[in-house]
Amino acid sequence: MHPAFSVIVFTVLSGAGYGLAAVLGLGLLDPSALATKIAHFVALAMISAGLLSSTLHLGNPQRAWRAFSQWRSSWLSREGVLSIVAFVPLTLSAANSIFLEAYNPILGLIGALLCAATVYCTAMIYASLKTIDAWHTRRTPLCYLLFSATGGLVIGSFFGLAGGGSFPLLPILAVLFLLLSWIAKTSWRKRALTATPLSTPESATGLGGLGAVRLLERPHMTENYLTREMGFRVARKHAGKLWRIAVMLGAVVPLIILVLLAVMAGSGSTAIVLFAAVAVLCHIAGMLVERWLFFAEARHAVVNYYGG
Repeated sequence: MHPAFSVIVFTVLSGAGYGLAAVLGLGLLDPSALATKIAHFVALAMISAGLLSSTLHLGNPQRAWRAFSQWRSSWLSREGVLSIVAFVPLTLSAANSIFLEAYNPILGLIGALLCAATVYCTAMIYASLKTIDAWHTRRTPLCYLLFSATGGLVIGSFFGLAGGGSFPLLPILAVLFLLLSWIAKTSWRKRALTATPLSTPESATGLGGLGAVRLLERPHMTENYLTREMGFRVARKHAGKLWRIAVMLGAVVPLIILVLLAVMAGSGSTAIVLFAAVAVLCHIAGMLVERWLFFAEARHAVVNYYGG
């Protein structure tokens, strides 16, 4: 599949933003601290930026509102509806922290649950596609949810170390979820690279009983939408290199930094906050590479008709 930059930014930013909003909703940061107030703003900004970037991939962005009408059958529509609904408790929770310096557990829990539900719907947009074997698995929503929680905890650790409290709980939880999310992703990728495709040229043509099927001539000589969007290919050597970069930036570097910060006494010093910021930036960079590979390595069944 062709990796659309707008969708990559959307899934990474909104996922981490919902994760941070869930951390705040669970009351893991001191609501009266300035760092927590900024965290609320950052969470809403990341969610908004991610959602807005997703419209850039649409052929007619001005018609994006129509996506909300098919919530009974479309995961994309359910995601859109939940993303709007989630803004109500998230905004009210942010207002409580910013203006009242208080934490409302009911609003926080509702907001956290809606964040998880929205991320799940985002993942199911891809997991529900039977035409793409790599995505059509329960491990896809599992990875999305774990990565969202991981991003929220890594960013939450930064704000906690900057004065928001919960030291060393957040760094420890971030380390745990970093391990869980990348173990799940490694399992997901191994399955995607080794699983036997359900759709093959033999099954697509119904001629499998006669032996192996090969393409004598392409349907047309020039490129079209399907070959550009569905037939995108990335060289295996480049994919392997990018995967190692994703793991190093998204998992190893943040993990090492957070482990060191978790065992250090105290928080709030400039050096500690700067190290936490490096962990956040590395994790986001690694997630951008991981999400690019998520699309680039996916194989759509339609390529069977183009000699793929």
